[in-house]
Amino acid sequence: MSKNSAAAPDAPEAAVSLRVQCTPEDLGAEALLDDPQEWASFGRPAASDAPAGVWESHVVVEGMHCATCALTIEDALRAVPGVERAEVSAASQRARVVWQSGQVRPSQWLEAVRKAGYRALPALDAIARDQRVREHRQALWRWLVAGFCMMQVMMYAWPAYVADPGDLSAEMEQLLRWASWVITLPVIFFACGPFFSSALRDIRLRRVSMDLPVALGMAITFVVSTAGTFDPDGVFGREVFYDSLTMFVFFLLTGRWLELRLRDRTAGALEAVLNRLPASVERRGADGAFERVAVRRLAPGDVVRVLAGEAFPADGEIIEGQTLADEALLTGESTPVVRGAGSAVTAGSYNLQAAVLVRVQGVGADTRFGQIVALMESASLQKPRLAQLADRVARPFLVLVLLAAALAALWWWPTDPGRALMVAVSVLIVTCPCALSLATPVAMLSAAGALARQGVLVRRLQALEALASVDTVVFDKTGTLTRDGMAVRGVHPAAGLAAEDVLGLAAALAGQSLHPVSRALVAAAAGSEGSGRWRVEDLKEEAGLGLSALVREAGDGLPARRLRLGSARHAGAVVDGNVATQQVFLACLAEDGAVTELARFDLSEDLRPESARVIQALRQEGMEVLLLSGDRAGAAARVAAQAGIARWRGDCSPQDKLQALRELQAQGRQVAMVGDGLNDGPVLAGAHVSFAFGRAVPLAQSRSDLVVLGDDLALVAQGITLARRTLRVVRQNLWWAAGYNALSVPLAIAGYMPAWLAGLGMALSSLLVVLNAARLSLALPPLPGDGAGSLSVPARQASAQMA
Repeated sequence: MSKNSAAAPDAPEAAVSLRVQCTPEDLGAEALLDDPQEWASFGRPAASDAPAGVWESHVVVEGMHCATCALTIEDALRAVPGVERAEVSAASQRARVVWQSGQVRPSQWLEAVRKAGYRALPALDAIARDQRVREHRQALWRWLVAGFCMMQVMMYAWPAYVADPGDLSAEMEQLLRWASWVITLPVIFFACGPFFSSALRDIRLRRVSMDLPVALGMAITFVVSTAGTFDPDGVFGREVFYDSLTMFVFFLLTGRWLELRLRDRTAGALEAVLNRLPASVERRGADGAFERVAVRRLAPGDVVRVLAGEAFPADGEIIEGQTLADEALLTGESTPVVRGAGSAVTAGSYNLQAAVLVRVQGVGADTRFGQIVALMESASLQKPRLAQLADRVARPFLVLVLLAAALAALWWWPTDPGRALMVAVSVLIVTCPCALSLATPVAMLSAAGALARQGVLVRRLQALEALASVDTVVFDKTGTLTRDGMAVRGVHPAAGLAAEDVLGLAAALAGQSLHPVSRALVAAAAGSEGSGRWRVEDLKEEAGLGLSALVREAGDGLPARRLRLGSARHAGAVVDGNVATQQVFLACLAEDGAVTELARFDLSEDLRPESARVIQALRQEGMEVLLLSGDRAGAAARVAAQAGIARWRGDCSPQDKLQALRELQAQGRQVAMVGDGLNDGPVLAGAHVSFAFGRAVPLAQSRSDLVVLGDDLALVAQGITLARRTLRVVRQNLWWAAGYNALSVPLAIAGYMPAWLAGLGMALSSLLVVLNAARLSLALPPLPGDGAGSLSVPARQASAQMA
């Protein structure tokens, strides 16, 4: 999804057909990805400040199970010339690759991943979704085979456990061993396939991953038992361990399969976003007939027919028909809205009722949907500080596991070689640090998914850690504590000027700004005769102050005049400090610097109905709440009193807000800033963590850590509560993983933990960590004092449909 995707010429039909029909095993499919027209299907050009030709691509990775796998893939990608950055997440099984198109092609860094023993597929391609289905199906088959063989082997092993000495003849015991050996073969050669292939890959590349000790344990157990079967009188003939082998394989596969399902649920919000656009849409041709084309081939100006039940493929305007649209993901509003001819629709929202014709206005990264996808993809691949620490610990810990197993075997060998090897097996299996590597990322992704389903996008996972320690919340006023929409209540033109003229003149400047005040002026001037008279040049917007531009009347030859629209400070106006109404000023600046006031506009704004309740909830949680506003002191005082905020400041420029924020931080405060993202860029970037209400903000340019897509201020308080709960869950997971290993390793070394119990413990350890984290994705916590949950019934239904 990129700006270039629309401008690129259509690929030949043969190439498109070949791409759809190829399987991931077909090398030609990778070669097709070298076509520049295909790059937009799984990536976008890098940020505007990056050099030309730099692309950011997202892929899903097959065969990755742990943090060491992610580190291995990152190392393989970074070693490719032309790859500038690589970030891989084991929790979401996704990778982000930033590469220079002049130095490398996608097939080359995809080949590097393959040589490392994994397979990478375009994240936005149908092939990737099919691969995930195949992976689930194969995991289920392996689990079923292991379970069936385990039951059969246990049936053959049971007589040896219950029989008294002399009840079983040597021939019968040997027959049972042979039967168990035969039944164990499918487990070793099919069910254990992923473990052995991963271990062989590690040995070939001279590295250690979490599958290596597990595979060694399986191989040692099978070899020892096979030796005892073929040579009953040998050193290993005293006992065989087929029952333990099949049991711990079954337990491991059970844990891995459930973990895979739960991880998919954890990353469900991201998948719901990525798969929200249709693969194709009906586009009207020059002859008026409709043909189905790939969504990435759309360009601004195309007319498409969107059927009921389909998602809108691009931003546009309905030109024929009327329907209901579900825009919950994009605006946070769960109630469907009516959209008819002339109404704007956004990519990713669903057409619920009837087919409509839409003229495409924005595609790819130019859409709000594209910005949301970019934010969520970036967040899902980031590694919080605790996760980075666990990743650094994982590899050295695995080396210690191998050494501990070897020492345990040496200790027990003089007593009983067979038991010595089984003790080593138990140590290898029980100490695998899967739970440690999963403890942080699954909890963070679960929390981010829960927030995303309610309309809060997490731009940095690290922000959740910072949010959990917040003790001070600073609010902006306009568009944050007050409603996003404002209204012009009064127009006061200077003597000799008509109200309609000055309103049209102000709207000409305001029409190029997204600020709530600007939108209110434009709305007030809509349809007036003066709104189209003016030509605006050299417009500049100064954050927190207002607009300035050269304006001339269309059709006359008079020179342009420099006008200013904004606060009294910006316009150079003299104001009455006793006026509590918010005002915006229009002034003309002469060449000699003299300022002539042309008009004043009274604006009304309403406090959000939930503002007072949210402020009270934050204070109940022990947080200090402040208001910093660029409006006059009177207006700021009025809103602060209505919201229940004791500390406030008005007449603040962005620099004043930043200075106040730094003063709080110098006092040791952990500060969260909540603003509209339009003129609060410096203070949003300077806070420990920040929220921006994103309905009017360009998401890709936002300086905030979290973006609230809807209008519900309660999501801020609920987000803080969820972040605190998330950090508690992370600590619980880490303590559980550490405590489990501290208890299990001595038991395994002492010989009190058989292999099957070690396998069960390892599987349950990882599963418990994932289940504990999955609790975070169920729903946002209610506000303190609320009797009901945080979600209304329609919102819960919309959330369930999205998940």
